[in-house]
Amino acid sequence: MTKKEKLVMNYLCNKCQQRRTYLISPQEITLALSKKYVLSIEEIDEIMASLSNENYIDFVVSESKKGYFYCVNLKKSGQTFVLDTKRNRKNFGLLVLRSMFLATVSFVFGIILKAIFK
Repeated sequence: MTKKEKLVMNYLCNKCQQRRTYLISPQEITLALSKKYVLSIEEIDEIMASLSNENYIDFVVSESKKGYFYCVNLKKSGQTFVLDTKRNRKNFGLLVLRSMFLATVSFVFGIILKAIFK
């Protein structure tokens, strides 16, 4: 998953917090993500299709006088997306700490062995 897809998915998770269907325009998504990235409407269409193919969301494009909107509904994996990313980030941090601890213990053990057999 790319950074842009993660940002769009985070926005959709924040917007669609319950299990209902929400109407979201591509302009809303562009405006919400304009602080980090500049996204075109075509990119958002591609990202939405990609998220749908990865079973995060169900969406249908609906036309109106003001343009078109996405009718977005989060699937099961889309509803747990935020929790999964937090869990992955926590696991990565624990892995780094464990590696640093083991490297330190190995270094100290090497110094002790070097002092004994010198």
